[in-house]
Amino acid sequence: MSERALRGTRLGATSYENDAGIDFAPRQDIEYVCPNEHRFIMPFSVEADVPPTWECKVCGAVALLVDGAPPEEKAGKPARTHWDMLLERRSVADLEEVLAERLAVLRDGGIAGADIVRPAPARTIAGRAKKSAAAAKASAVKAPAGKPKNTAGRSAARKTAARADS
Repeated sequence: MSERALRGTRLGATSYENDAGIDFAPRQDIEYVCPNEHRFIMPFSVEADVPPTWECKVCGAVALLVDGAPPEEKAGKPARTHWDMLLERRSVADLEEVLAERLAVLRDGGIAGADIVRPAPARTIAGRAKKSAAAAKASAVKAPAGKPKNTAGRSAARKTAARADS
């Protein structure tokens, strides 16, 4: 057997590697400060782009880079409104024309005509007819008058008969 065999060790229990012969990447320590005066240092690679802000380790506020330029404010896009989207599809002249047409319809008696009242689909009418027929059939079938609705009376009678037999 070899001298270097490891006896009595478990798989994954401990690592037998050491830091000898390992060259770490060059690093730089960057200091941040938050509005609550918490200061902390973050290690970064020398080649990395250092962010101007970082989340504070203590309170979670946005910490700024010490001796660094404040971050640039990003220009936000204004929210698109319904009117903006409408103007993307139609011109103002088209919208005025549609408005004039709708006002004429309202002045002539409203929209109570065939625009709103629509016939029900055939499948809906047929489905309602089937449901009402099934309900009528179920209500016509009645339980015989001689049978009790409560089954507890029958089970008690069976128990009494079983005791009498034994």
